[in-house]
Amino acid sequence: MSVSLRSMKKDQKGVVVSVNASGELGRRIRDMGVVTGTEFMIVGRAPLEDPVALRMKGFTLTLRNNEADFIIVEPEES
Repeated sequence: MSVSLRSMKKDQKGVVVSVNASGELGRRIRDMGVVTGTEFMIVGRAPLEDPVALRMKGFTLTLRNNEADFIIVEPEES
């Protein structure tokens, strides 16, 4: 079941299914390495749940929730 990256919890793993942002935002997200098929793990969240930090491709990336809303992921079954 695909969900928004925003709904993922700490220590949850998943795979990027699609990036539904267009224009400059979509290009920026893809330039950061968030592309279809990318495996990641949520490594943390700020106290107010924004931003979210994810570990992927050997580095940690932090995204705001309004950016994470455009990223559709397939959570790993636990």
